Amino acid sequence: MLNLYEAVRTNPSYNKLEIGDFLFVEYTCGASEDKLPNWSDTDYLMHVVTGAKTWHTIDGVCKASPGETLFVKKGATIVEQHFEADVCMFTFFIPDALVRSTVREMGGCSVVKTSGVEPIRSAARVENDVGLSAFFQSMRTYFSGREKPSEPLVRLKLKELIISVLTSGKNPALAAYFRQIGENDAPLVKEIMEANFRYNLSLEEYAKLCHRSLSSFKRDFQEHFQESPGKWLLQKRLDYSAALLRSSKLNVTEIAFESGFEDVSHFSRVFKERFDVPPLAYRQSEPAAR
Repeated sequence: MLNLYEAVRTNPSYNKLEIGDFLFVEYTCGASEDKLPNWSDTDYLMHVVTGAKTWHTIDGVCKASPGETLFVKKGATIVEQHFEADVCMFTFFIPDALVRSTVREMGGCSVVKTSGVEPIRSAARVENDVGLSAFFQSMRTYFSGREKPSEPLVRLKLKELIISVLTSGKNPALAAYFRQIGENDAPLVKEIMEANFRYNLSLEEYAKLCHRSLSSFKRDFQEHFQESPGKWLLQKRLDYSAALLRSSKLNVTEIAFESGFEDVSHFSRVFKERFDVPPLAYRQSEPAAR
């Protein structure tokens, strides 16, 4: 899968502002691929100016049209391109460290009204407010100017955006997610893995999603799940594929890919080892009929 952050950061054709740890991109191009699997270890805001894109996530489908803004959490997604018009959008990668420090500076989240609100799990449309409008307006000015802003100024602008989300009440699920970041020193391993097990990422990439070294990731994973990441991923993907065989009309190849397997023959072999029958026979069996 494509590492979105690195692909954007290193693409010379994009209009970018890379200031310290912050990366902002003005992206304009014609669609070339129907669907693009990608992942990012940094959260990002995506504001669409023209055209449209659709994000396929664990929560379902979220389409962004002109004038709309999405917040996409760190993790894997499949982005569907639309060919009606060229896509122009702004992307703003938001480091956890800035969110964490901003939330903690606000006095332990005492002014953040998120009681009983579940944090977003993957992606969500962002409702416009004064802070968001001001942020987009100022960033457009920076993109069109010859001089790039200083890092302290960019940091201040992003902090204002985060505080606006936390206090306006217009985006409670996003505010709850920001608060969760503020309460933890690193992303939660359990949450990251439950949201991304269906995607064919390496253990090194899962470790990056969790903001840990590979050794720390394996240690924390063992603590949370009481088994190795490789074994857990295999069982989780097989269980998910079995559920798809029972409930969907996808063929075996489609189910293998949907469940995180790249090789269909490997999928069929490990599936039979787990359930004693091949995938198609499992679908046709009595348990599948139920």
